[in-house]
Amino acid sequence: MKVIAEISVSADGIVAGPDTSTEHPLGKDGDLLHQWLFEGTDAEAGIGKRLFDGTGAFVVGRTMFDVGVDPWGDDGTFKKPVFVVTNRPHEPVVKGPTTFTFVTDGPESALRQAKAAAGEENVLLMGGGTTLRQYLLAGLVDELRLHVVPLLFGAGVRLFDAETGAHVKLERTAVEETPNATHLTYRVLN
Repeated sequence: MKVIAEISVSADGIVAGPDTSTEHPLGKDGDLLHQWLFEGTDAEAGIGKRLFDGTGAFVVGRTMFDVGVDPWGDDGTFKKPVFVVTNRPHEPVVKGPTTFTFVTDGPESALRQAKAAAGEENVLLMGGGTTLRQYLLAGLVDELRLHVVPLLFGAGVRLFDAETGAHVKLERTAVEETPNATHLTYRVLN
């Protein structure tokens, strides 16, 4: 089992456009960061489908849940347990085969619960940027997958906009280049 952090990012480090809201779940024009999932060679090669292969549970932040739950539809998209890191208690939300469990006692607790639910499969940290940053800085991530979109976004939510404290050392283990994105996989060394 691995803990994998996975996120799309512009070439200038943006993971969501400005003004994230229910009207703009990925921020204004934030959908441009995810077009690779649905168009061209990336979609044809099933690169986006790999997000779910070998994954037994997911962890997301509360903002990602709040802005994503409606677009994810009646089945909740994930079709596996999802643990929502939050400081606001909420009863579990069931959407078809997807159950969203709200964890208020910290990211480490959410990860423990996700690992238990995943069994031998991987846990995938989907975002947003703040959530991924928390796990990386706590040394809880085994692998980081960045889907770098050839776009200078300019403004929005940066993946690494806060002080990181100690360096997070990475070893690149894979690169897959397509016209729509460069898919980088790193092993987290510390």
